[in-house]
Amino acid sequence: MTASALAEQLADLAVALGANVQPGQVVTVSAELGLEEFTREIAARAYRGGAKFVDVTYYDPQLKRVRIERAAEDTLEFVPSWYGERVFELGRSRCARVAVVASTDPGALRGLDPARLGRDQLPAIPEWMAVLGERTVNWTILPYPTLGWARLCYPELDDEAALDRLTRDIVHVCRLDEPDPAAAWRARVEELQAVGARLNALRLDALRFEGPGTDLTIGLLPSSSWVGALSTTIDGLEHLPNVPTEEVFTTPDPTRAEGRVRSTKPLVLVDGSIVRGLEVRFEGGRAVEVEAEEGGELMRARTARDEGAARLGEVALVDRESRIGQLGTVFYETLLDENATSHIALGSAYEEAVAEDDLPRINKSGIHVDFMIGGDDVDVTGMTSSGDRIPLLRGGAWQI
Repeated sequence: MTASALAEQLADLAVALGANVQPGQVVTVSAELGLEEFTREIAARAYRGGAKFVDVTYYDPQLKRVRIERAAEDTLEFVPSWYGERVFELGRSRCARVAVVASTDPGALRGLDPARLGRDQLPAIPEWMAVLGERTVNWTILPYPTLGWARLCYPELDDEAALDRLTRDIVHVCRLDEPDPAAAWRARVEELQAVGARLNALRLDALRFEGPGTDLTIGLLPSSSWVGALSTTIDGLEHLPNVPTEEVFTTPDPTRAEGRVRSTKPLVLVDGSIVRGLEVRFEGGRAVEVEAEEGGELMRARTARDEGAARLGEVALVDRESRIGQLGTVFYETLLDENATSHIALGSAYEEAVAEDDLPRINKSGIHVDFMIGGDDVDVTGMTSSGDRIPLLRGGAWQI
């Protein structure tokens, strides 16, 4: 597939299927510098569909590097108030959002002081978690292949071969190799929703993850329900937040997580920083120990951001039928890696996965950091309030 054809098809997925942009909507697009041509393609598709205005913001990782190296220590956590005000206005205006995840410069922050780097969490803007929780924005996140990203994923290949490989992988996991990608996605959404319905029928009280370095029990709220793929705004607009998506997820009880867990894939934070070998110990729902082979200070800074940052806001299950997982590649991009295997998230929870009575109990935070904890050697067991243990995933395969 040519680069122009890929850009056109991914833009179509983003606008028509993912964000489900409506005529008259303002569309906000975020991407890293170097992706200008693709963002223009998204804008063209949005305007063709009747968008009122397309607003694009770019993240420059080299500019962040300059700040970490040069800014005064006591300013690194500062974010101008209009950043958050802008996000709230996008929600009030019922805008659509498309976020492109594709690193053009993966090594931009390499070698920086991790303590200083951990204090500046941009381009993450905490107000987005509140707006997404209010479900006023129809949104999607999707990937786009870049040479810098390809070099990170396939260091053993030359540049041309690496970019070709990443392109083919993105075509596959986004189902662009199907005769009708939109129909293929509708079929996959139905499969994931069916899995969610089977999990909901079990009326689980908790989940237990057991594997190398992991023995973690996560409690669920009385109304925690499993959501698969599709989300709906408060105005009834369906959208596909992740393209691709292979997960079913729910909102856990933030006061009930006990035990230790070890990540099974590297975690890449939103600014491109990498965390490897992450280990977290929970007591009473709170992460009381956070260690890592690389990037531990970055994660400790995030869990200290606010009261909810050290508690769980999501637990998601992914089986080995995931197209992403079957590739066996570490993509160093959370959108893809979290849809390769089961994962949990520190920070803000999703309101859509609980009933109104439980909304006051869900976790609130300015962060939402997913990290992967699943795999073929990690067993997932459901537990009911009466003490029954129900195998859910064994060897990566559903048992229900």
